[in-house]
Amino acid sequence: MADQDSKSPTSPPVEPKLTKAKDIALPSAVLALEATPDGSTLFAACLDGSVQRVDTGSGKAVEIGRHGSYASGVALLPGGRRLVSSGYDGVVRWIDLESGREVRSVQAHRFWSWDLAGSPDGRWVASVTGQYRAGSYRYDPAPGTEPSVRVYDAVSGALRHSWDFRPPVQAVAFSPDGRQVAAGNLMGEVAVWDLESGRIVSQWKTDDLTSWGIIKSHHFLGGVFALEFTPDGQRLYACGMGPMRDPMAGNGVQRWQSFDWRTGQKLDQTHEGESGQGLMEALAFHPDGKHFVMAGRLFQGTWNLALFDAATGRNRFSIDAHHRITDARFSADGRRLFLAKARQQELKNGRWTDFGLLEIHTVTGLGTKT
Repeated sequence: MADQDSKSPTSPPVEPKLTKAKDIALPSAVLALEATPDGSTLFAACLDGSVQRVDTGSGKAVEIGRHGSYASGVALLPGGRRLVSSGYDGVVRWIDLESGREVRSVQAHRFWSWDLAGSPDGRWVASVTGQYRAGSYRYDPAPGTEPSVRVYDAVSGALRHSWDFRPPVQAVAFSPDGRQVAAGNLMGEVAVWDLESGRIVSQWKTDDLTSWGIIKSHHFLGGVFALEFTPDGQRLYACGMGPMRDPMAGNGVQRWQSFDWRTGQKLDQTHEGESGQGLMEALAFHPDGKHFVMAGRLFQGTWNLALFDAATGRNRFSIDAHHRITDARFSADGRRLFLAKARQQELKNGRWTDFGLLEIHTVTGLGTKT
């Protein structure tokens, strides 16, 4: 008798999918997001300067920190006992999560902190800054008035590295092994430094993420808005918006690019016909190491949240998630995706509505961490 199992039809592969499961409203727009590995708690850096701890089960939010201006970054240190935040006040703050108290603050910059990152090994915290000031008749950014990339000891808060990189520097990321840190600026320049020696490893420029305006006003716009190393540490991804003749229009292509960070060689980018127009602000790799999401604002097209295959660069799933997406994080098991959002504020019955949003999506059709 023939083996019946051998005749059973093969199940078709399950296509990846993101499905919204829950919304959690916050009073003010969320500019940055962090999550505990199990996804039970989220930390939100908000436009009103507050840092919120949010229980994903109940949706309850508690303010655990505050900046003198917009809170722009959050990083959970390994072990889950301390959170680091940054803001447009230029201050980096350490918060003890058990007591809920601030244990340290450092005036990292005289200008805004655009972005903050913590290294996966728990050794480092990096913050980047820089004010755009015209430095030539073409409005190239003038040299900075302070170091634009600063790296601190995550435990003691001591300053370990301070580098000049043409401002404004808008994005920063650590390699998975914590040995390198990368930063990207308005002009599409990216640099990678070795954290042990303090020396620059590589530096390159992409013209595909920056625009020079000749309509309405003359200025540069765009640049690198997010950076992310692949989980194996071999590539560095950057995202933003493709060049535009009129930067004020905001109609550049939704763009990511991947690079060999040791040489700066571009390896891939958003494929023709697989994206619309709009500014992309968030990158996050799935724990399986084979997929990543890119998200941001939609100008024209069908999506502002998309899931890509890292090996082929193919857009495998995309949706219009509505509202501006500023940050994204996966849970450690890869089953949930958390989004930070800013939505339009409305005046209703004499009261301004809440305009911050945390969104939880379930992830299906993907593996888990390899």
